[in-house]
Amino acid sequence: MTDDHTQVQEFFAARADDWDRRFPDDGPAYAAGVARMRLRPGDRVLDAGCGTGRALPELRSAVGPTGIVIGADLTPEMLTVAVRAGRDEVGRLLLTDVSRLPLRTESLDAVLGAGLIAHLPRPAENLSELARVVRPRGTLALFHPIGRAALAARQGRQITPGDLRAEPNLRPLLAGAGWQLTSYVDEDACFLALAERSA
Repeated sequence: MTDDHTQVQEFFAARADDWDRRFPDDGPAYAAGVARMRLRPGDRVLDAGCGTGRALPELRSAVGPTGIVIGADLTPEMLTVAVRAGRDEVGRLLLTDVSRLPLRTESLDAVLGAGLIAHLPRPAENLSELARVVRPRGTLALFHPIGRAALAARQGRQITPGDLRAEPNLRPLLAGAGWQLTSYVDEDACFLALAERSA
């Protein structure tokens, strides 16, 4: 495991137990973000970097009982909280690195990455791995329950020109990884970049 992965694990392991309590009002934003993905009954969807699995019930609702919902995360403590919350009952949980997914090529219809991109050690490679497991014209949703400016204010920092989530940076990054950006929303109440897997 690389130092980058270790740092991510340590960051989230220390916060896992009270993660859901720290952000109790995010539910409607998750529901709205998942709705914008336009999932259909029977779809196969991955929540990459699922954390405590807060999006899994919404994803299950969208794909129905015949769909497949997978939550993948690098941090065992986050997945333990997901199990305690019963979220393993609506989706399969995988302890894995999203840069090396144990999934077949083109086996999924969609991927959700909630708060994911800021924690990817090698964004271009990691987004390419997500593209590998999604069928052509499948969907990637990069989501955060609040926008970039609101998140920066919450964390007491400034947005930098190099922010990967800025549209001028994100569009070519996605294109180089096999995705075409189709929709971009960055408002105080939500960040959502939708992309389509290149054919």
